[in-house]
Amino acid sequence: MKREDNDGNGEMKGSKPDRGRVEVAVEECKGCGLCVEACPVGVMRLGEGFNSHGYHPAEYTGTGCTGCGVCFFACPEPGAITVLRLTMNR
Repeated sequence: MKREDNDGNGEMKGSKPDRGRVEVAVEECKGCGLCVEACPVGVMRLGEGFNSHGYHPAEYTGTGCTGCGVCFFACPEPGAITVLRLTMNR
């Protein structure tokens, strides 16, 4: 599932704000794509560039993360993915 119609502020039009953010350690990622396939909201992709090992590392698209952590658990490389859960200001 892909998210569309981003309004530019981290929220989808008519939807809730992001609940998480993913950080990928580019040099640790081996470009296997397991996180991309596992992400239930489709906000991970393999990058076009290469890291120093010659792999296309995964990257977060920038919006839409729910903070579920499925990408973290799918990743076989320790330390490659960090999922941060964002708190909402009320």
